[in-house]
Amino acid sequence: MAAPEHSVDWEALSLRLVFGALAAVAILFLVGPTLVMLLTSFTASQSLKFPPDGLSLRWYIALLDADQMQAAAWNSLVVAFWTTVFSVVLGTAAALGIARNRSALARACDVLFMSPLLLPALAFGFAALIFIHKLGFSPSIPFLVLGHIVVCVPFVLRTTIAALSQLDPALLDASYSLGGGRLMTFRRVTLPLIAPGLGAGAFLAFMASFDNVPVSLFLADERTEVLPIHLWQQIETNLDVRTAAVSGLIVIFTLVLMLLAERLAGLTRQMR
Repeated sequence: MAAPEHSVDWEALSLRLVFGALAAVAILFLVGPTLVMLLTSFTASQSLKFPPDGLSLRWYIALLDADQMQAAAWNSLVVAFWTTVFSVVLGTAAALGIARNRSALARACDVLFMSPLLLPALAFGFAALIFIHKLGFSPSIPFLVLGHIVVCVPFVLRTTIAALSQLDPALLDASYSLGGGRLMTFRRVTLPLIAPGLGAGAFLAFMASFDNVPVSLFLADERTEVLPIHLWQQIETNLDVRTAAVSGLIVIFTLVLMLLAERLAGLTRQMR
C-alpha cells in the first residue's frame, strides 16, 4: 500500500515566513540602535563614535559630577512619580465605571479617555500650552504633571479594564451576600485580584511620563528642566558623550523595571 502523501500548506507557510521577516526587521530596527548606543556609551574617546576606539566606564563615572543632568533626572523622577500616582487613581476609578457597563455613555467615556493615544502628542502639548495661557497661567510643574496624567491615564485604564474583565462576578456577589459593603468588597476582593493589572498600568504610565518629550517641551517652565529635554538639547548643541551614558542607564533602568513588572504583575499577560 502506498504511503499517504503529506501536502504542504503553502498559505500557512508563506504567512509564517512573512510574519517572521517582519518580526526580524522590527527587531533589527528596534534593538539595533539600542545596542549601538550602549556600545557607544562605553567609548574611551572624547566624542561620540561607533565603533568605539576603546571601552571605558569614564563617561558613566563622569555622570557623578554632572549636576545639571542629575537635577533634570530628579525632576523627571518626581514628575513621573506623581503622574503615576494620579494616573493609577483616576484610571482605576474610570475602569470600575466602564468595565462592565454596556451603556452608550460608558462607551463614549472609554473613547474619550483613550483619545490621547490617538492625538499627536505635539499637537496636544501645544494645545495645552495655549489653553493654560488663555486661563492666565504659565507653564509649571503642576501643569506638567497634569499634562502627563492626560497622556498616561489610558495605559492604566486599558490594563485595569483587562484585569476587571477576568474578575469573576460571583466573587463580588459572595462578598455582598456575606455583608461586605462596596468599599470592603473593593478593598478585600476587587483590589487584590486586579493588582497585577494596576501594576502593569503603573509601569507603563511611569515610563511614558519619564521619557515624555512633546508634552514636557511645552509645559515645563524655564526654571525646571526634565531629563528628556536636557538630553535633546545636549545632542542638538554639542553631542556630549555623557548623553550616551545617561541613555544607557535609562535602558538598564527600564529593563530592570520590566523584569520586576513581569515578575510581580505579569506585564505581558496583562497586555494581551
